[in-house]
Amino acid sequence: TGLSWSDVNKLSPSDISRGIDGEKWIIIYRKKTDSRSPIPLLPKALALIEKYRNDPECDANHRLLPVNSNQRMNGYLKEISDICEIPKRLTMHLARHTFATTVTLANGVPIETVSKMLGHTSIKTTQIYSKVVDTKVSNDMSLLKGRITNKAIKEAM
Repeated sequence: TGLSWSDVNKLSPSDISRGIDGEKWIIIYRKKTDSRSPIPLLPKALALIEKYRNDPECDANHRLLPVNSNQRMNGYLKEISDICEIPKRLTMHLARHTFATTVTLANGVPIETVSKMLGHTSIKTTQIYSKVVDTKVSNDMSLLKGRITNKAIKEAM
């Protein structure tokens, strides 16, 4: 979802609602910026929410997910990276960064949309994330070259 640990930690069932498209969305105001963050839920996120729907800990705390402290979560991510021999230091913030780059921007989601979902108050903040997706720029330009070439061929016929 691209949410920060502090925003995941405070998620409650009432933060899930039907979006403009009739699908389930998380709609919150970010803890850090108090800006509105509307996030359409992808299938994996929906599956996790469903998994914890009747979790006793979640019910008792009026939370959507059972969330450990940020330190504990990062500790678990370190264990996972060690077991999987991932050389990168995995953290909750890296997960947010991955959502912004690999999940959204690299798959053609416009930067304005990503900025809104991340709850950034300025698109300049989101542009920091976009600098790491040069492969997206390369792919987009390859598609453009193909369109230009195809158009030139059609016009020559």
